[in-house]
Amino acid sequence: MAIKDSRSQDKLQDLKKRREVARLGGGQERIDAQHQRGKLTARERIAMLLDDGSFEELDVLLTQRPPDSGQGQEHPAEAVVTGYGLIEGRPVYVFSQDFTVVGGSLSEAVSTKICKVMDLALKTGAPIIGINDSGGARIQDGVTSLRGYGDIFLRNVQASGVIPQVSVIMGPCAGGAVYSPALTDFVFMVEGTGQMYITGPDVIRAVTGEEISHEDLGGAAVHAGSSGVAHFAYGDEELCLSEVRRLIGYLPGNTLDDAPSADSSDDDARSCDELASIVPIDPSRPYDVHEVITNIIDQDCEFLEVHARWAQNIVVGFGRMGGQTVGIVANNPTVLAGVLDIDSARKGSRFVRFCDAFNIPIVTLVDVPGYLPGADQEYGGIIAHGAKLIYAYAEASVPKVTCIIRKAYGGAYIVMGSKHLRTDINYAWPTAEIAVMGPEGAVDIVSRREIAAAADPDAKRRELTEEYREKFANPYIAAARGFIDDVIEPAETRTRIVRALAMLRNKADHNQPKKHDNLPL
Repeated sequence: MAIKDSRSQDKLQDLKKRREVARLGGGQERIDAQHQRGKLTARERIAMLLDDGSFEELDVLLTQRPPDSGQGQEHPAEAVVTGYGLIEGRPVYVFSQDFTVVGGSLSEAVSTKICKVMDLALKTGAPIIGINDSGGARIQDGVTSLRGYGDIFLRNVQASGVIPQVSVIMGPCAGGAVYSPALTDFVFMVEGTGQMYITGPDVIRAVTGEEISHEDLGGAAVHAGSSGVAHFAYGDEELCLSEVRRLIGYLPGNTLDDAPSADSSDDDARSCDELASIVPIDPSRPYDVHEVITNIIDQDCEFLEVHARWAQNIVVGFGRMGGQTVGIVANNPTVLAGVLDIDSARKGSRFVRFCDAFNIPIVTLVDVPGYLPGADQEYGGIIAHGAKLIYAYAEASVPKVTCIIRKAYGGAYIVMGSKHLRTDINYAWPTAEIAVMGPEGAVDIVSRREIAAAADPDAKRRELTEEYREKFANPYIAAARGFIDDVIEPAETRTRIVRALAMLRNKADHNQPKKHDNLPL
């Protein structure tokens, strides 16, 4: 009996030793080097991301098969940590690449671990969060590592619109590896350490002779502000991971779940008296639409802006109204007068489609003078890109509530959640101007001869402009046609939207059966 107990103890000690070795990753020396770079280890990141003590690791003993060349080295647990846990008590799945093991490179075993946890997330209907910190494909593995990327890409596509997918770039992410984050719903980056690019500075120097740093080529500032590849960028890993947690709090687990709600101490019928002073009556004067958003959402909820640094003429993000998660889309007159252009159309359409995929109601705040004119926009494909926003709103079957605050001219009026694109409830403030074009432009076209013949053309133009504004550019014509459900006072904007969302809570609407759509990509 003592011998049997002794053997059992030996087995247990052997198991503990194997786990300790695996959890040490590439060893203490490489862990120290990771810390010296200002970066956490794969397991430290997971511990920071998930609720305390909730992480259950998978495949901790999975080891890479040495390649046929015989040059391989066994790496316990390989270059990625995978498993599942909780964020605010709700289940999520996670993989975190371990840069201390062969630079976090992707081998056959690494892709096997990642694919397994992605499959589990899809089967059980919970978000998948991938933390990227990798030197790319493991060269010694040859085509098997490339197959591994393909297997991951396939699962990204299969999971799209079914479960939320979040990528966190906390180190290098280069070559084919960048396509997995690009296929996910949201990309977070850490400034100074996270980089994404198809070809690195060395290759660019060899091919084109151009000298550029890793950060200038694919850093967080580039992708959050210029390319739009990254949705969020933060100065350190702790803040970045805390914001990932905050995002997950707004999202359902999967497409069959309702968006999560939370108890709110804010009064649904709270009057927003400040709105009338925030928004100038003069349609040419700018204001920051963020102030409107923070006034109408629940006061105990902070607006989580998506793509805050990119295409700032449109604002998108998550908030709560009446405790319910909502996606907000708003024109921002402080940037390019709030016009729609290529980037803002891309930004808005992708956000609207995400909200629709995951049952998040859409609240649209409109103050748009039209599409941005110019040869650069036409050559860049504004027609096709602008059509994406039309498509997204028309396709969306979730509850949709729109409020026209000031300008809504021409095609941009239609695009921004109009009644004609299946929006359920449409409001307008008395200051709203709904017309084919702005009064100034309309008068210059319609009354050009009358203006030219006047003794004082400038005075005549001003007179006709005001006449046009009073007679044609007002919300009451649209309301008389039923295109606007009601003209409301600014102070009651929150109350009316909250009530409309409550009324639409059990909305059932469906698109025509089809294999899939053909969005104008």
